[in-house]
Amino acid sequence: QVQLVESGGGLVQPGGSLRLSCAMSGRTVASYLVGWFRQAPGKEREFVAGFRRTGADTVYADSVKGRFTISRDNAKSTLQMKSLKPEDTAVYYCGARYTGANDYGYWGQGTQVTVSS
Repeated sequence: QVQLVESGGGLVQPGGSLRLSCAMSGRTVASYLVGWFRQAPGKEREFVAGFRRTGADTVYADSVKGRFTISRDNAKSTLQMKSLKPEDTAVYYCGARYTGANDYGYWGQGTQVTVSS
């Protein structure tokens, strides 16, 4: 069992930066890979950033490549977002999947990011 709690969302102007955090807890968090997703109003949840199945390399959605950076330090993952655009407005979720697995089995409650002037 893995628990995830996101933090760091808020309101930011276009072009600004924001850093999201995901705190993980549970007995075997080291065996899980973290990914970030987002869901905008009226749209399906979409992948934003994560680690490949081996955990060695990162992967990003084309829409955020070069602007967002995912990192992990033990039981905490960070999503650094810069050059934010209004279309980045969404609820951001972190998810966890067992190393080598395809599906994310655990999710946080989400944190709202609003990019607006």
